[in-house]
Amino acid sequence: MNAPGRKARHQVPLHAPLWLVALIAAAGMVRVLTQHWRQGAVLLGAALLVAAALRVLLADDRAGLLAIRSRVIDVLSYSGFGVVIIVLALTITRGSLSG
Repeated sequence: MNAPGRKARHQVPLHAPLWLVALIAAAGMVRVLTQHWRQGAVLLGAALLVAAALRVLLADDRAGLLAIRSRVIDVLSYSGFGVVIIVLALTITRGSLSG
C-alpha cells in the first residue's frame, strides 16, 4: 500500500517542475526584451531560486531535467546563481527598477 504523500507526488507530471522554471524564465526574458531589464533579471534569478527549491523538495526521479548533478551541487548552483543575479539587478543604481 502506498503512503498518502506518495500518491500526491506521482500526480504531478514529470516535466512540470521544468516547465514552471521555464515559464518564469520566459517571463523574465519578455521583460528584458521589452526594455525592463532589471525586472527581467530579477525574474530570471527567481526562476533559479524556484529551481533550487524544487530540487530540494522533489525526489531525484521526480525532479526531471532539473536534476543535473548531485542534489547538493544542483541546489548550491541554482541558488548561488539566482542570488547573484538578483543582487546584481537590485544593486545597479543607474536607472529605476522598471527601466
